[in-house]
Amino acid sequence: MTPRTALITTMLLAGVVLASPTWAAEKLILGYSMAKTGPFVSLANSNEVAADIAVEEINAAGGVNGREIELVKFDTAGNPKQAAVAVRKFAKDVKALAVIGPFSSSECKVAFPAGERLGIAQMSMASSAPNLAKPYKFAFRNTTDEFTVISLVLKTIKDKGLPASSAAIAYATDDTVSKIIGTKVLPKILKTAGYAPKQVVTFKYAAFDLSPQVSRLAQTPVDLIGLGAPPEAAIKLAKEMKRQGLKGRIFGGTTVADVELPKRMDGAGEGMTIGRTFYRNVSDRTRAFAKKFAARARAAGLKRTEANQFDAATYDIVYLYAAAMKAAGATGDPTKIAEERAAIASALNRLKNFPALEGPISFGANGDALKPLYVLEIKSGAWSLLGTQAR
Repeated sequence: MTPRTALITTMLLAGVVLASPTWAAEKLILGYSMAKTGPFVSLANSNEVAADIAVEEINAAGGVNGREIELVKFDTAGNPKQAAVAVRKFAKDVKALAVIGPFSSSECKVAFPAGERLGIAQMSMASSAPNLAKPYKFAFRNTTDEFTVISLVLKTIKDKGLPASSAAIAYATDDTVSKIIGTKVLPKILKTAGYAPKQVVTFKYAAFDLSPQVSRLAQTPVDLIGLGAPPEAAIKLAKEMKRQGLKGRIFGGTTVADVELPKRMDGAGEGMTIGRTFYRNVSDRTRAFAKKFAARARAAGLKRTEANQFDAATYDIVYLYAAAMKAAGATGDPTKIAEERAAIASALNRLKNFPALEGPISFGANGDALKPLYVLEIKSGAWSLLGTQAR
């Protein structure tokens, strides 16, 4: 038994309360902590479409244990305090069995310990700061941490023989995961790979003008610029580099995994290389999902209609919870809620190579998903597959 599952098993053995006979027809409730606004809105505001698609598909196929799934939603606006409010509401008022989300590492840093105290599983679709779920038994992330992602991105760049003799770092200081990437992840990755960064520049993610930072980078030109930033800041950096004529391949992780990033850069960012856990052209299944998602996104009036990796991750979270609820024999009976929540978390830990949309998914001892990674580069104004890394 791993330390991660010890508490859950203890809770399962604590006692069984008989279900109310009137509960058989009720639904299985999942809470959903959404981020409809905030620093990652371009990545997060479409996740709801994917969650709704998954719930509809599962319910149309008969539901789970003879019951339909129902989502109860809470918009955190990307605010960590609101993410903690959401999980308390889901656990105490809604009597949810588990929670989809929250989205960001900033939110998870606050919500994960709150969920642990309440004994309810949460699963983020985007948080990627290393080891945020590791201390907790009820915290999961259907993501790959940025250290792993960026390490594999750099490995792919070098394996392909692309220019990679020197490097610099640029990162946003006022976003949790961006700062961790800039201060901990990139320095460790570059040191391990034999690089001493020529420059380290910082900025606020909402800064309007990045010309001073790019001017500093231009003083010592490099082949590679490791980036920790949300998409909007990445766009500003790439455009300013183009304006100043600064060459160099920007590389990063999932914080900039925006499917529309090349288009939004208006010709800047050529060669930018990132890691993503979803690529629409992998299989007939991924193409079918992308088509269905696009239709639903258009109907919802969203500006972006192409599914990104966080949409796919959200879709898969619903299916992962469905599998766990089935294995746990969940009924949603409020008199058994603590027992069933613990059983769901335990079942998630036991899943091995679950046949998800993104690829086979298992959970590591740190609560993070183990799944394939697709390394993409901007080529002629569009994302192009550079390589695939199996995990």
